[in-house]
Amino acid sequence: MDHRLLKAAMSGNSNEMKHLILLDANILLGTTPQGSTCLHISSILGRQEFSMTVLALNNSLLSRINSYGETPLVVATTNGHVSLASAMLKQYQQLKLSEMILKEDNNGSTVLHHAIRSGHCDLALELIAAEPKLSEGVNKHNESPMYIAVSRGFSDVSERLLKIPISSHVGTYGENALHAAVRNGNPGIAKKIVETRPQLAREENKSGNTPVLLAVLWNKLDVIRELLEHDRSLGYLIHTKDLYPLLVSAAYRGNVIVAQEILNYCPDAPYCKPDGWTILHEAVSVLNEEFVEFILNTPQLHKLINMRDKYGDTALHIAVRKCDPNIVRALLAHKAIDLTVLNNGGNTAEWPLAETTERAKTLNWNEVLMMMKKASPTALTFISSQAAKKEITAKSIEEIKSLTQTYTSNTSLIAILIATITFAAAFTLPGGYSNDLGSEGLPIMAKKIAFKVFLISDTLAMCSSLAVAFICILARWEDIEFLLYYRSFTKKLMWFAYMATTVAFAFGLYTVVAPHILWMAILICIVSVGLPFLTKLLGEWPLLKLRFRLGRDFQSDFLDMV
Repeated sequence: MDHRLLKAAMSGNSNEMKHLILLDANILLGTTPQGSTCLHISSILGRQEFSMTVLALNNSLLSRINSYGETPLVVATTNGHVSLASAMLKQYQQLKLSEMILKEDNNGSTVLHHAIRSGHCDLALELIAAEPKLSEGVNKHNESPMYIAVSRGFSDVSERLLKIPISSHVGTYGENALHAAVRNGNPGIAKKIVETRPQLAREENKSGNTPVLLAVLWNKLDVIRELLEHDRSLGYLIHTKDLYPLLVSAAYRGNVIVAQEILNYCPDAPYCKPDGWTILHEAVSVLNEEFVEFILNTPQLHKLINMRDKYGDTALHIAVRKCDPNIVRALLAHKAIDLTVLNNGGNTAEWPLAETTERAKTLNWNEVLMMMKKASPTALTFISSQAAKKEITAKSIEEIKSLTQTYTSNTSLIAILIATITFAAAFTLPGGYSNDLGSEGLPIMAKKIAFKVFLISDTLAMCSSLAVAFICILARWEDIEFLLYYRSFTKKLMWFAYMATTVAFAFGLYTVVAPHILWMAILICIVSVGLPFLTKLLGEWPLLKLRFRLGRDFQSDFLDMV
């Protein structure tokens, strides 16, 4: 292409272009290395006046394509120049160039694909009216114009395409326009699609998911309602690959409202896979308490409580294996629960506790154990046996050396910190030292009881923390019994140092503040002295809550042991 023509096309200088034609009548046929004519260039930049002038001089340029397989109409559309594209479309119609309107680019996309993808709905409607066959086009990504329009949520374009019997509805990944409506969460478009093309509701994508199954997985309640309102039999569809029904998918995602909606339309909707895996098994497996409660409170689903999967496990077997106390509690509270059900291994629901003794150090395991003991006291003697306790103790011993090393480093660090603080406090006494004759160098507050309490507490804190720091050296011993004793003893000694430090702090400030602001001195003492007790309460709060929840059923055998 002549560089002068290229410059004129870029700037939209029609006069310069006309002048160049006078010099060379064929100059308009020149192209860039990419195969673009001056009409392509002006279409890229939206030079409408220049483009129309060029077409008036040589309308054959409408049929020229560049190296991307794009006509000038496609170029104007993809670059967002809707007015220019609309004007060009009229030129194509006048010249009866239908084949060029239908022309696909190198990706198999037509101008309608690009118009919808770019969000030019009015132009898309013009294109459909001008050439309905555009609705049949499917690009290399297997996308039809309808699929793109539904995905973008363009209702007007989607409805117009649905009215064309020959229009394609296919989409990428084996999906169709109804899958796209579900993804977009548009119940209005979904309703139109199932009314005009009901067969799409039963088509599966490459993962085997039908539109209604996708709606269940993504919690698209309004779409589900529209689909089931049109055809209630959709609620009975089963995934052809994994063989799970809609309710199992709802349980997997924990979509209680979706499950309720399915049961409202299909009260006997399938609730289990062929291998016996029910929605209750699924809800327990994913630890969804809300869905478990929904099943237990739905009369038509009560029969699921004691149903067994291919291994013979009930939902309670799985809940105990998962060590989820809330779900176990909910199942045990139901009047229909049967604790005598045996799985294929001949074991009742409490047996998984013996198989998961590595969790015996957790509060959840112990809480489940206590609840199962209450529900079936005679069946749990094996867990209370000495053999089980020895097994748990042995596993604890295996870990104690590494845990002791971490504990030692942390404890010694804190002990040295407390010793440093209390040592410094002993030589910076509250109130300072006396300068009076006969009592030089003595503490001013020496005769006050609060000061004496401060000195005693500070001394005890420093001595106990130093003792802990030096005892940590002995923790290098390999003897297990000594390490257990060491951890227990240093824990008590550290608590004593902690309490003595807070008492020393409280009475040190009391000595100075009380003569002037008594209420503040008392408040400081209460807060400081109460801090160790508050720390103890917060540290053991989970255990205290467990004790409170279980009441008389609380047993600390295993908790004390580990």
